[in-house]
Amino acid sequence: MSETPARMKLTIVSGLSGAGKTVALRQYEDLGWFCIDNIPLGLIEPLLVHALNSGDARYNRVAIGVDARAAPAEIEDFPRSVDELRGRDIEVDVLFLHCDDPVLLKRYNDTRRKHPLSDGETSLVEAIQRERQLLKPVSDAADSVLDTSALNLHELREAIHRRLPEARGGRLSVLLLSFGFKNGVPDGVDFLFDARCLPNPHWEPRLRPLNGRDEPVAAWLGQQSDVSQFRDDLQRFLERWLPHYREQDRAYVTVAVGCTGGQHRSVYLVEALGAMLREKFDQVIVKHRELN
Repeated sequence: MSETPARMKLTIVSGLSGAGKTVALRQYEDLGWFCIDNIPLGLIEPLLVHALNSGDARYNRVAIGVDARAAPAEIEDFPRSVDELRGRDIEVDVLFLHCDDPVLLKRYNDTRRKHPLSDGETSLVEAIQRERQLLKPVSDAADSVLDTSALNLHELREAIHRRLPEARGGRLSVLLLSFGFKNGVPDGVDFLFDARCLPNPHWEPRLRPLNGRDEPVAAWLGQQSDVSQFRDDLQRFLERWLPHYREQDRAYVTVAVGCTGGQHRSVYLVEALGAMLREKFDQVIVKHRELN
């Protein structure tokens, strides 16, 4: 029996310039949505018809940014356009980002960006008021309005994440890297741990030619109480603190564990940590610099 195709999800992100639309749209993109910013409203329906007919899974979740740069007539017609899209069995969600005028003024003064509706004859205050009125059909048709006046960048990202079920599991990619200090410390490391204080299989003649992925080495190291304690301490530390990096919208964290040559202790520890962390994080990558 063939599976029923997934119903297309469309999120339209709109709002006042300076309220955080670009930041919000980027969160959807980071979570795997197909995103387009500032598309003419008249092209949305043809685009989605093409996406529906293509059968391409990339278009199962689409997020589109709409703002005051659209034609006024298209903005006025926005509610009808949304109703037509829903009639095509598309799951449509309209998010509008609102912000108080004093906050918008401060944000523009801080960044010194030009408002899209301001010109030589239109002040920033007038541009904000004009945009608010222009986008009223969009805000009236919104399924939800998010006031970003009191939100900083991280809080806005978290507010967007709370709207999306796929964000609740986190998208943090954790790279666990083993290496040998004798060949230098790797670049781009967020956490670095030194395992050279632990018992070394190198001094066991039968284990010296092997590496930490081989069962005899893993068994030998697993019997050493210091190694087990070191491994467990690292596990507790990472399980405690990595979620905080995920909450701060970090996409990647690199954890490096080094020993002298990068053959035994660090390899064993990285392999063990990888097996443990995969139970709590979706994207865990294990690499061994000296073995590759």
